[in-house]
Amino acid sequence: MITPVLLCGGSGTRLWPLSRKSYPKQFARLMGDESLFQASARRLSGAGFAAPLVVTGDPFRFVVTEQLAQIAQAPQGILIEPEGRNTAPAVLAAALWLAQRDAGALMLIAPSDHVIPDADAFRAAVLAAAPRARGGDLVTFGIAPTRPETGYGYLELGQGADASADTPQPLARFVEKPNAARAEEMLSAGNFLWNAGIFLCTAEAVIAAYTSHAPAMLDAVSAAYDGAANDLGFTRLAADHWVEAEDISIDYAIMEKAANLAVMPFRAGWSDLGGWEAVWLETGPDAEGNVCSDHATAISCENSLLRSESADVELVGIGLSDIVAIAMDDAVLVAHKSQTQRVKEAVSALKARGASQAVQLPRDYRPWGWFESLAVGGRFQVKRIVVNPGAALSLQSHQHRSEHWVVVEGTAHVTIGEEVRLLSENQSVYIPLGAVHRMENRGKVPMVLIEVQTGSYLGEDDIIRYEDVYARS
Repeated sequence: MITPVLLCGGSGTRLWPLSRKSYPKQFARLMGDESLFQASARRLSGAGFAAPLVVTGDPFRFVVTEQLAQIAQAPQGILIEPEGRNTAPAVLAAALWLAQRDAGALMLIAPSDHVIPDADAFRAAVLAAAPRARGGDLVTFGIAPTRPETGYGYLELGQGADASADTPQPLARFVEKPNAARAEEMLSAGNFLWNAGIFLCTAEAVIAAYTSHAPAMLDAVSAAYDGAANDLGFTRLAADHWVEAEDISIDYAIMEKAANLAVMPFRAGWSDLGGWEAVWLETGPDAEGNVCSDHATAISCENSLLRSESADVELVGIGLSDIVAIAMDDAVLVAHKSQTQRVKEAVSALKARGASQAVQLPRDYRPWGWFESLAVGGRFQVKRIVVNPGAALSLQSHQHRSEHWVVVEGTAHVTIGEEVRLLSENQSVYIPLGAVHRMENRGKVPMVLIEVQTGSYLGEDDIIRYEDVYARS
């Protein structure tokens, strides 16, 4: 069995404003009805594949479990990184987890935010590469290039390799992202593939590579793994050792130094959705080259992406050419398609101004559901709160605000002090300042309520928790 190791880190700034640090692109529904993470988990399942092992950050641990549950999957395990340190430490932690159970276990290391339209073809390629990986090689996947792309790293095939083969081939070297002229040369040469950042190998082969090429990282990550704590079924790596690991990609840490390398060519289509131009291309432009979402309209436009992420915002483009326009409730991006790789600069500029839109979505996801602000004033705030079936907020109190709850969908079990009330649609309750309270949804459908806060301070940190099923501090 092959264990998919799904990497769920990163801040997703290249697809701002839809993807933000608070909820990066792998969890968003960028392509179709499933998130990229869900599509990755589904693609790497079926005959020959074990349940996935997921590596993610603390803010997303419950997002991972919820999204997997929505597609009827349960992970083998979820490793929690104390902080993002790039892919090398994350992969090593996963290898240590698997090796503890089976040193010869095959692990398919894959980012969770890629698009591979032909899942059957990719699974076939993975199974074809498995014998080579079981033999001790580190097999990377190379994508047949379709254009002179400057946003990807490349893989140079070794002597005698066949780029059209259906089995792993010799790999000469990794090549950095090229300039346009060099990308044209490599495309014409025919012996270069895009580096997909996907690897197939045994856990013991990975650990051996770190032993040879990154021993300091092996020491740090091993200590973080040995000191890990079980937290509600998650494996929380020890922070004091984790920070000692170098912040570096697996390519730089071990792959570019290893001698036991092979590359599996893949020709059936792939994208890392590294920017809005890639989204435009993968979504499938119409005859005029346009891609429009449900709430976007193009008039006399060509080669443009118009996307509204809100049913309340109608986006209209007139006479546009090669433009990307993304509209959300709290932010709008308009850029020339050739400049979309500079979105990171926009995020940095917003951060420098202290704009919350740089990192925070209007919808704030929590283990129990989500909320969003509808109106904010000097001493009040109005929120919509959605609580998932079977979920409960913590038993808590506030020092600076009182709250008024109105249930608009479903049924709420509300605790105030020693009293428990059952509230149905159109019923309400008042929570005085300082009162110990909790909200639960014991039903089978989401519960929605409107919360009106009043007080001198309305920040999310004005919470004293007494009990919490999600073990938050």
